Amino acid sequence: MNTRTTRRTTGHTDWCGRDHRCNLGEHRSDEITVDLPARARAVLVRVRTATGRDHADIRVRVALAPTEPAARRQLAGLLGDLRHTVTRAAIATHPHPRSNLR
Repeated sequence: MNTRTTRRTTGHTDWCGRDHRCNLGEHRSDEITVDLPARARAVLVRVRTATGRDHADIRVRVALAPTEPAARRQLAGLLGDLRHTVTRAAIATHPHPRSNLR
């Protein structure tokens, strides 16, 4: 067991918040917040599940345009960007076996 990422005595990781956020075998970091007042806010929490798998838990709040067509365009753009971000993260976790071939 690597003592840099997990403390032997408590089972908590070095980044764990060590409070009520740790429940049901999960360990959760303190929140990292990016705030653009009146425009957007993102909150990231690192999570290690009971099975030992690490995840990023991300909440995003974005102010939408006041008109329905513009708000729908924003939502469509956000969904496309999120899909790209999630796909990129998944590929980084499990690269395609042929990605190293040139």
